[in-house]
Amino acid sequence: MTYETEIRADDDGTLPPERIEVDSIDAEKRPGRRRKLAIAAVILVAALALAWYFLAGDEEQAPSEPQLPAVTVVAPGRTTVEGEISATGTIAARRTLPVGVVGEGGRVVSVPVDAGSWVRQGQVLAVIDRSVQNQQALSAAAQVQVAQADANLAQSNLDRALQLVERGFVSKADVDRLTATRDAAVARVRVAKAQAGELQARNARLNIVAPAAGLVLERNVEPGQTVGAGSQALFTIAQGGEMEMLAQLGETELASLRAGASATVFPVGTDEGFTGQIWQIAPTIDDSTRQGTARIALSYSPELKPGGFANATINSGTVVAPVLPESALLDDDGQTYVYIIDSEDKVVRRNVETGIITDGGLSVTEGLTGNERVVLRAGGFLREGQEVKPMLQRRAGK
Repeated sequence: MTYETEIRADDDGTLPPERIEVDSIDAEKRPGRRRKLAIAAVILVAALALAWYFLAGDEEQAPSEPQLPAVTVVAPGRTTVEGEISATGTIAARRTLPVGVVGEGGRVVSVPVDAGSWVRQGQVLAVIDRSVQNQQALSAAAQVQVAQADANLAQSNLDRALQLVERGFVSKADVDRLTATRDAAVARVRVAKAQAGELQARNARLNIVAPAAGLVLERNVEPGQTVGAGSQALFTIAQGGEMEMLAQLGETELASLRAGASATVFPVGTDEGFTGQIWQIAPTIDDSTRQGTARIALSYSPELKPGGFANATINSGTVVAPVLPESALLDDDGQTYVYIIDSEDKVVRRNVETGIITDGGLSVTEGLTGNERVVLRAGGFLREGQEVKPMLQRRAGK
């Protein structure tokens, strides 16, 4: 139960002494309560600040640690690669036949063929004047007839002598002498025939003939020109019309090729491709260019002009190897290498050898099994032994 006491002022408006005493006591207690409230507020603020400090400290603890660089890595595995090698070179005749003067030569009477003509084996390419040689041949033929007449007479004399020997009119010595005369005459017939045959052979060699069927590439003789033994080749023939491309390749690429590999040749000036095969690989390397020649056999076509420039795409075979994009491959004074991430997420350098070039990158023939985690890009900014945060990408280029 609460009891309230009303204290009223006097008629003059002043409080009685009891009210004055109560107000004095309240006035003395107010500052203490204010101090307590202020202290409580300070304590509350301090508690909130402390709680915020601990909470914020937990959130900022991770950033305060060193940040590891994130790198993209790829496990390339092993891929079956259809290799293609690009090469440049020139078109040439596969078998070039230079044709010159075989006999003693003379004045050229006519040239029935021209460059670009197809010829058969033994066909006359140029006719040499043989008027003098024909007279010599006639003389030799006459000598054969003379010798034959002498031989016939000697044989007749011997036959008569043999008939008279039985009657005793001719001695044995005469028969021997007539026999020797007959044998000498027969020998002279052989000599005359041989000389006539020699002249005929020489006359036959006067004309310039094709040693084999093929396409005439060059003609270096005109009617009226005098030619002789030792002069330059009068004609150049591509045997069978067969052509080839002399593809120039580096040592590494040349070592990866084999005879029989297919190739497509694109002569400059045309978009048409011509299919051929490597029929020979040069056994030597040019010591100045460090290149060798792969000879690609081609069938005849008017677009394949000897001396012309061409590009070739050569099928270098199928290999199973890891394939990496160029961004993963680095170079150090000619040594190709990659960065891989080991089991401790540290950077390790690995030297490699590259092989076939594909649309997806370069095949790695040595240095990788395909199961490593290879740095895909930005390898130039890493250092060996550096700890990183790898981010795996299944296949390069995806």
